[in-house]
Order: sequence, then structure tokens, then C-alpha cells
Amino acid sequence: MEDSSLGKRPHQITAMRGTRKYRHIIDTPDPGKWELAGYEESLPISEKSNPITREMDKADPNTLVQLLRDCDAEIFQEEDETIINYQRLYSESILKTVAEIAKKVQLIIENPEDGLIVLSGCGTSGRLALLLANSFNRLMKGLHQSPCYTYIIAGGDRSVVAAQEAPEDNPARGQEELKRVCEGKKKVVFIGISCSLSAPFIAGQLDFCMKNLDVFLPVLVGFNPVSMARNDRIEGWNSTFRQVAEQMQNLHDSQRAFVLNPAVGPEGLCGSSRMKGGSATKILLETLFLVAHKASSKVEVTEKCLLEILRTYERAHKVTYSQSKKIAALVKQSATSLQKKGHLYLLGWGTLGLVGIMDAVECAPSYNADWRDVRGFINGGYHTLENQEGALTSLGPQFTISHEDFVKSVLPSVSETDTIVFLFTMDDEVTEVEKLVELVKEKTSNIHAICHATAGQYLPNSTKKMIPNPIVITWPILFLEYEGAFIQKFQRELSSKWILDTVTSGAHVLKGKVYRNFIVDFAICNSKHFQRAVSVLQRLSGHPETRCTETLLQSIYGEQTEQMRNTEMSQHIRAAMSRDKEID
Repeated sequence: MEDSSLGKRPHQITAMRGTRKYRHIIDTPDPGKWELAGYEESLPISEKSNPITREMDKADPNTLVQLLRDCDAEIFQEEDETIINYQRLYSESILKTVAEIAKKVQLIIENPEDGLIVLSGCGTSGRLALLLANSFNRLMKGLHQSPCYTYIIAGGDRSVVAAQEAPEDNPARGQEELKRVCEGKKKVVFIGISCSLSAPFIAGQLDFCMKNLDVFLPVLVGFNPVSMARNDRIEGWNSTFRQVAEQMQNLHDSQRAFVLNPAVGPEGLCGSSRMKGGSATKILLETLFLVAHKASSKVEVTEKCLLEILRTYERAHKVTYSQSKKIAALVKQSATSLQKKGHLYLLGWGTLGLVGIMDAVECAPSYNADWRDVRGFINGGYHTLENQEGALTSLGPQFTISHEDFVKSVLPSVSETDTIVFLFTMDDEVTEVEKLVELVKEKTSNIHAICHATAGQYLPNSTKKMIPNPIVITWPILFLEYEGAFIQKFQRELSSKWILDTVTSGAHVLKGKVYRNFIVDFAICNSKHFQRAVSVLQRLSGHPETRCTETLLQSIYGEQTEQMRNTEMSQHIRAAMSRDKEID
């Protein structure tokens, strides 16, 4: 990417051409069965069963890693018009939309006093919004520019470190949060992230933006075609998500709203958008913002530049999964801990700590796990997290996230059944890592590490002795001046995310939480989960939707009455959350 370093040329973002002959760094799978017309046609892509992982419940750790590697590679797969012409990441229409949105973001970057770039999401999407907003504010500060990014997460900052799924269903609350954050701003680029095009919280915000286009430019990011957006009635509201998305699509040509929705294929675990959906969100938005920042730095942004940025993420995939054997060993060890009712603790430094928290938090709703089963901790706690509301430790033990909290409250009870994973880079203070490893070694020998190095950096022998078989990922030096450090940071975060997604998902597969590639033991915390539960029952039983809905309600209430059938969804969710299990 030498040609894209900071220069003196007039800034512009050129039109993007097609990329059908793009040469991939990684091997992308051939077009999958899920792309054939009629394959689970009643379901959106994000909820389809991925044929790659159809028998993953029978796989050993090595095979599990290979299956999830191939699923992640589908992110970079190009469209095949001979099957179904889904827009893909490298489709001309998607690249053109990225460039157009980048121009709008560029205007805010160059005039930050009255402008704002807002990223909003629920669950993993909201945590990614925090990560990305902080990353690009940091980039701007380093260039002596005024920061202009902020984030919204459904449920507020407590959702960053503890699963809060119910707020996703509240479009009015989404609007209130957006109004609060944007008060006094004259121009706002709003990016609403909903991987499955389904979250009412985001729908409410996008609807508000479209009613105030003099201030707001709404952007919807997700991974289904608009025709597959959720079309169920949203309780207490006057529209469906699909209707909002269709309205945005109608505004797309006039560039008053944008829908950015490449198809990246079904999840390896059916419906688990924290995995591929989260990774694709990170890739797409970081690429978009980097393009905007390059343009604002008087760099002509060409198709070649955009593709070079995307190529760095393909390289991250190749480098990450070159460690497949060691990743599989960590999957096996983590599964053993969970099977023995032990725990998996992820201790990270810097933004890798947030990546660890992000992965750990999602295990509770995804696998109906106890929040103590998998936990993430970050050096410096909330100070390093840089969340808006500051320290939340007073809310209870679930909100203690610093290494000091781990040593004080968790370490005394750690035993040989537990597994500890350290996440750090060679740019971190390795002596601090060693000190924490020394303390943990007194409690358990199941110590692992995910360490990122740049070419020429090596793990000290003292660390190797303490952590015998670390996953060390070495990255080439990027000669990109200031921006290069951020691109490498983004690669390391994505690489760590891919590894942890694979480890925690694989461990729960081996624990028996999955049948084929369907999660069959999960908590019903919002309307999306309720509909997913009905869909799983349909596909596994072959019974019609009405019968499966009745069966689910019987599981929730223990009986069935006509009154329950006609009750609002929110009551079903509250009743489900009060029970230990619904789908098992």
C-alpha cells in the first residue's frame, strides 16, 4: 500500500469499478448451496443453515477450526451471477456505496465542530460501535484533529460488559438515545448496524433520521438483502424493519440515505451474528472510515487503494488460520474446562481486552451459559475501555472487568479445571503479562496466550517458559507512516476475534450445546430470539409454524391457553427470561 501513504495530491474518492478479476490472498470457497434458488427460501441469509457446517456437531477440534475458517472466508467471496446475484463485499455496487458514504464522512471529518459520526448497534454490534468510534477518535487526535465519532449501544454501557438483549426491541428508546447524543449538531452521519436487518432499536433511529434529513444522513449496515429484512410488526410502533429499509433504499439513488448490505453467507452456527456478521461489520466500516480519512488527508483514493485495504483483512485471515493446530488445541482445552464445570478466562491488554470481553459476554445468551463460565478482563478496566459512562463496578460482580478485579475476586477460586488465555502484543508491557502469569500459575497449569508480533519481534525466553505453547502471530511491517499502525491494530483485533469466536463456539459445540449447526440451548431474551426458536423447532421437527409457536409457548408457560396466544411478544419474552431454559 505504498502508493496510499499521505501525500500532496488533490483529495477525491473516485468511482469504483467492478472487481470480478480480483486476485484473492486466501482461498475462498466455491459458491455455496445457500446461494441456490429455493434453499431455505423462507429465511434470510443470516438465519439460513450454512452447508459447510451442517455436521459440525460431529466434528473434532481440528475439523471444527477448518469448518469455521471456511465460513469466515466466505466474507471475501465474489458474486456468481450464474447462481443468485447477491451483492458481495467485492461487488461493484457495494464498493461504489462505500466510496459514496466515505465522501459524506469526509465532510464531517473536515468540519467536525458542528458535525458528528454516530455508530449504533445492539449486542456485539454496539460493542463494535464503541471499539470503532474510539479507534478513529484516537487516529484523529494523533493527527491533531478534533474527534467526531461517538457510539450508541442498546441498553447503555452496561451492555458493553454484560448481555442486555431486551433493549433491542425498543425503537422509541433508540430514538431518544439518538436525540440525546446529537443535540446541537447540524450535520450527522448515522450508521445503524443490524446484521440481520431486524433490530427495532435501530429501525427507530433510522426512521427518525429519515424524518430529519436536513441534519441526518442515515446509513444501514447489515448482511441480508432488503427483501429479507424482518417484516414482523414491531410492538408499540407503526412500521416494520423492512418498511424502514425499503424507504431508505428509495432514498439511496439521491444519496440522502444508504443501505450497505453485502451478503457474506450464513453463520457457521445458525443465526449467531456475533461471529461472521461482527467480523464483516468491522472489516466494512474500518475500510470505509480509512478511505474517508485518506481523502481528508489530501490523498486521492482510488479503487486500488480501497482493494488494498480489504486485502489487509484477507491477509489477516490467512495469517490467523495458519495457526489452526494451536487454535484447535485451545478449543479442546476450553471445552474440557467447560465440560468439567470449570471456567474460561480471557485476560487482554488494550483493545484486545475489549475483543475478549466482547466474545465472553455473548456466550451467556448464545449458549444459555452462566455469565461466570466465560469472562473477559482488560488491563486498566474502564479507563482503558473508554466507555461514556465510566466505571460500572458498583453495579455488581458481573461488571468488574479489570485485571485487578480478576486478581482480587476471581483468582482465589481458580482451579486446575479452569483455562486462562492471555491476549497481548509485543508492544505491550510484557513484564506485566509475566507478573500476571506467575500469579495464575499457582492455581492452574492450563495457561495459553494469543500474542501478536511485528516481523523482527520475538517472545522473550522467560515468557516462553511460562507459557509453553503460545499462539504467536507475526505480522509484516507496514510502511504506511501513521495510518499503518492503525491498520495493523485492526488486523490484530480481527485476528483475535476470529480465534476467540472459534474457541468459544467450538468449546460449546463439544460441550453439546449444538445439534448439526443449530444452537439448541439458548436464552430467549428478545423477539429475534423468540422467532429463531420457532424457526429451529420448525426445521428440526418438520411441523408448521403455528404448531411450533404453540410448543414454544407451552415450554415457556408450562401450559397453553387462548389468552397466551394473543398476548404481546414482550410478555412472552419476560416469561421466558424468568425460566432457566426454553430450547433444549
